[in-house]
Order: sequence, then structure tokens, then C-alpha cells
Amino acid sequence: MAEQILSGIRVLELGQLIAAPFAAKTLADFGAQIIKIEPPGQGDPLRKWRMLHEGTSVWWEAQSRSKQSVCVDLRKAEGQALVRTLAAQADVLIENFRPGTMEKWGLSWETLHATNPRLIMLRISGYGQTGPKAGEPGFAAIGEAMAGLRYLSGEPGRAPVRAGISIGDTVAGLHGALGVLLALYQRDARGGQGQMIDAALFESIFNLTESLLPEYSVFGAVREPAGAALPGIAPSNAYLCKDGYVLIAGNGDGIFGRLMDKIGRSDLGGDPDLARNDGRARRVEELDAAIGDWTGQRTITEVLQAMREAGVPSGRIYTVADIAGDPHYRARAAIATVKAASGIEVEQPAIFPLLSENPGAIARRAPTLGEHTDAVLEAAGFDAAQRAKLRELGVIA
Repeated sequence: MAEQILSGIRVLELGQLIAAPFAAKTLADFGAQIIKIEPPGQGDPLRKWRMLHEGTSVWWEAQSRSKQSVCVDLRKAEGQALVRTLAAQADVLIENFRPGTMEKWGLSWETLHATNPRLIMLRISGYGQTGPKAGEPGFAAIGEAMAGLRYLSGEPGRAPVRAGISIGDTVAGLHGALGVLLALYQRDARGGQGQMIDAALFESIFNLTESLLPEYSVFGAVREPAGAALPGIAPSNAYLCKDGYVLIAGNGDGIFGRLMDKIGRSDLGGDPDLARNDGRARRVEELDAAIGDWTGQRTITEVLQAMREAGVPSGRIYTVADIAGDPHYRARAAIATVKAASGIEVEQPAIFPLLSENPGAIARRAPTLGEHTDAVLEAAGFDAAQRAKLRELGVIA
């Protein structure tokens, strides 16, 4: 196998839970060495989130694959000094504490950059490192609301709903990983130095909101929640069949004509007023009703077969059981299986995107708490006596 693209890049991960660890996981998937700093005792709280097997979250197994766990108490001055030593030897440091926390620990960007000018520091927070809300605690749910996503999510007239996953955290993690890659390119390919990356949860979601702000700035339009529909893009919706819902996206001009022919509504397909999206958007209720009348007389399987024949994008709404059993997922090796420290095999999303020449790889299972403390600190220059003293002081575990 070809060498992984990020092989040789050393990343110090100080974050907890989702956003920063997801950014680090993304880098680990393509070969970066991730040294994850965890507090002695319980470690990253994610170890206890959701469903546990023998006391450890199976989510942890996916989020922390290929990482090394080092237990350091950052509340102690000796622990802070230890991390400064590790940061001086690192390429990247990732953290997602509330702004001001790293400064309180003597781990500010200015301090770390002065010691290691090549260091790239990724800082993920709810509201960013500056601005009137910078010091407030911010979780993904709040960032999603501030970015406008929660207002759009759900049925008209009902309470907003969440996506069911912490999408604000993972999207911020992806933005952060992108920032790290850009900074590495600037440093290593263009002769630059390290730099600080400020990634905010609310801005990461805001970046995905498409025409939301442009339409408001030009027309004063406030987009409202629309359930399963996609306002202004037609037809695209969830349609009820005899045995459940299917998604049909007939909003391409040519696709629309094929869809109407297939459901026996060539009168609509040939209507010049519906030839382009703007005309269809004005008559979206009429189109949704026509499609719904047709799907309501058929099963999901029958509808999907007809849509495949017509070349119309469509799909059933998958549960995770559908995902696990889907042959397309398996054919693309989109599901990876990793044996945890407990011995169980945990299926999880594989590595994306797929690179033809330097594909990612899962180097190892997720670590047990403090599994790599001695190995990492020894490689960093801490001899056995120094490590023993730090353990005696409760700095490491």
C-alpha cells in the first residue's frame, strides 16, 4: 500500500466529545499520528456516551480509532508544562475548550507559537475566539440554532427538530480538518510558518445554508420550515406509498419530463410553464399532489422500480438496519469492522473520501484510557524516573 498522505504529521488532540476529536479522527484516517490527551480517571466523556459495552461507549470505538491515549491532568502546572513540551514537538494542536481556558493553562496560541513557530493550532468553539459571545459555552445544538438551521427544520407551525445527530459538531470538525490541511500546505509547500485556525460551530453550519442569506439580503425573504419539501426546488419531496415513504427528486428539467411521463401525467411534463424550475416552484402543490396520487397506489418497491426505469433519482428512507444490510455499502467497503480492546467487533463508517493512490487506513483500534502514556512520553524525552515522579504527583496516569 502507498504511504498515507499525512504520515509523519504529529497531532496533539486536547479536545473532548465530538468536534475536535472528529477533526483529529479525520486526520488520523489519512495517516497522522494522533496523541490524545485525556484527564486521568474517566478520560474523554465520550467514553461513557450512549450505549456502552463493558463500560465503554461503542461510539468511542469509531471516534477514537487510530489514536494514542495519554493521561495528563491539565489542571496541574506540571501537566501544563508537559503539554507545552509535547506541543513543541508537534505539527498540529487541536482543542475545543471554551475560549480563555487554554490561556488560563498557559497554553495560549502566542505561548505555543513562540516555542514552536511551525505549530498549527486548530481552535474549535461555539462562537469563535473573538466577538461578544466568544466566552459563552456553545454546544452544537445552539450553534445550529444560531446559524438558522434549526428554524428551517421541522413541519410548519410545529417546534423545530434536530437532525438526530450532532451535525454542528461534525461539520465544524470537517471545517477544522480542512483548515489544518490548508495550513499544512502553506507551511510545507509554500515555505510558511504555523498559524492559528479559528473554527466556530455556528459559522460552520452557517456556511452550509446555501441561498438563505442572499435571498433575505435581496428580497427580504425569510425562509420558513417546510417539512420534507425543498422550498423553491420542485418537485422534490417525500411521497407516501402503500407501505411507507419514498424520496423522489424530479427537479431537473429533463428529469421532470421523464417523471411526468412515467406517472401518466404527460400533460404536466409537456406544459411549457413547467419546463423550468421557477415555473414548477410556483405550482409545487399541484405537482406534489399528482406525484402523491400516483405513489399512493403503489408499494415502495414498485415506485422505486418505476423511477429506476425512468432514470429519476429516488430512494427509500434507510434505517441503520437498512444501511448495515445494503449491498451497495458493502460493495464499496463503506463499512469498516474494527476489533475493540474488549474483543468485540464494531462496525463503523469506513474512511472517506476514497483516494485512488493514497487511500486512508485504520491503523489501530481505539485506545484504552492512558494506554500510550509511557510510550509517548518516553519518545518525547521523559525517562522512567521522570514519569514515575509525574505519576506520584498525579499528573499522569
